[in-house]
Amino acid sequence: MIQSRQISSIQGWKNHHGFWLGLRIVIALLGFQGIVSGSEPKPTNFVVILSDDMGISDLGCYGGEIRTENLDRLARDGLRFSQFYNTARCCPTRASLLTGLYPHQAGVGHMMDKKPLEGYQGDLNGTCRTIAQVLKSADYRNYAVGKWHVTRHTDPNGPKHNWPLQRGFDRFYGTIHGAGSFYDPSSLTRDNSQISAYADPDYTPETYYYTDAISDHATRFLSEHAQEHPQKPFFLYIAYTAAHWPMHALPEDIARYRGRYDAGYEPIRKARFEKGVELGLYSKSMVLPEGIGNWERVEDKAWESACMEVYAAMVDRMDQGIGRIVEQLKRQGAFENTLILYMQDNGGCAEGMGRTGNKEHPNIPRPLAPSLAPMKPEDFAKRGSVPAQTRDGYPVRMGKQVMPGPADTYVAYGENWANVSNTPLREYKHWVHEGGISSPLVVSWPAGIGSRGQWRDQPSHLIDIAATIFEIAKVNYPQEATPLEGRSLLGAFANNPIERDALYWEHEGNRAVRVGNWKLVAKHNRPWELYDLSQDRAEQVDQAARYPEKVAELNGFYEAYAKRANVAPWPLPKNVPPEP
Repeated sequence: MIQSRQISSIQGWKNHHGFWLGLRIVIALLGFQGIVSGSEPKPTNFVVILSDDMGISDLGCYGGEIRTENLDRLARDGLRFSQFYNTARCCPTRASLLTGLYPHQAGVGHMMDKKPLEGYQGDLNGTCRTIAQVLKSADYRNYAVGKWHVTRHTDPNGPKHNWPLQRGFDRFYGTIHGAGSFYDPSSLTRDNSQISAYADPDYTPETYYYTDAISDHATRFLSEHAQEHPQKPFFLYIAYTAAHWPMHALPEDIARYRGRYDAGYEPIRKARFEKGVELGLYSKSMVLPEGIGNWERVEDKAWESACMEVYAAMVDRMDQGIGRIVEQLKRQGAFENTLILYMQDNGGCAEGMGRTGNKEHPNIPRPLAPSLAPMKPEDFAKRGSVPAQTRDGYPVRMGKQVMPGPADTYVAYGENWANVSNTPLREYKHWVHEGGISSPLVVSWPAGIGSRGQWRDQPSHLIDIAATIFEIAKVNYPQEATPLEGRSLLGAFANNPIERDALYWEHEGNRAVRVGNWKLVAKHNRPWELYDLSQDRAEQVDQAARYPEKVAELNGFYEAYAKRANVAPWPLPKNVPPEP
């Protein structure tokens, strides 16, 4: 049994030759990955961390005011990438990250719905391979915690061919589907069995909170690995649901941000942008674009600021968990030789979930006692992402009369705060303008990277993560699988260029291609826009009319990509009927 935030850990194995360990580190800092006295270097471990629905400016090390001291420390002692990209949406990003392919090539061009098109099956296909499956050939142990969300088969009695253990992982704790309550998530699964947060003898925290559960199980898997498989390298995939709606956070974390956002959107945007410039993320000549929200027109300022307070608390709690994971790596002597990569699945989310009230019972007040009979466990497991009530029978409330945070609330922080999260970039999750697809990439690998606290400006994409891991682990990618699209970032760690023709995006008809500093981008059914990102990262001055030949050139790149990568025009055909 493990207790939340108090998981017992073992004393990590110790190197018996301190001199040679020091020599290996010195050699690594000089650009070589330790060869010690004729012995083989120890294989590198990998920890990949993905957060949910966060903007590029939310972390302190990317300009934000939210307390993210653990990620900031990793960035200070490692590297940060200034132009790292995702796919603009949760499911496609996870498919790309896990396989090193564009999402349509892996079968997840949209969400978890099946369309009569090869690239839109809502399920990882049989021609892709996950990082975990490939690392098996190098005798890695593979662990996954958190949000899976790359299969439409979530029923525990249905097919499990795309559940984590069938895709190369040795252990899993998390949710098979996407969003849900942080206090009582549905589809919660350990290995191949669905479980209940409140009927789990292996995990009994005083207060169940999903972000903590993810961090605790990541730490547990690391500790157990050190005890049971000390000679084997590991790959740990950590997929937080923070800070996806609903805005659920623990009271002690919310209290830290009480009143922090009472002045509204623009002071926070301005401070984040100025800090981003000071940090070197943006050029000193860049001008902050005009924001979206008008604080003076907000009717319920206390409620609106509370939404951002809870959002910040969610991010803070995730960072606390990352700190515990790093400490566990240090305790077991694995930190120096572990490549840690932190990124986000899309930009800030402008979706209005729960902001206008419940459809069935708008703004219903919380009763003094439960108004409905508690659910049976089997019914609760099938309730979906948006429950009608809590397990103890309280109705789940939405709308502006409901202060976010507790388990019986379900509210998103809204477009105006998403615009703050994406400072200074344009658009949001769903769209492939920079605000929808730009993510931090924080890199820590003390034994393999000599540089400290530097930026890397090479345009890169989460399709590159698999290729990077495979090169470092020295594994052969199977010939029968769809060829990798990504490029290894190992050279970029040493500040060398990444050789590639272009980067591509398509989601819901929103499309883009980037070649060098030129980016061609369009919303669904809208004409192409052209931007020189070296001069206009915020995409404010459309140059399509001035450079029609560049538009034609990049359009040619995009059309060729769309044809080979199973990208279809939007909207897609209607859903395929449910499988029996």
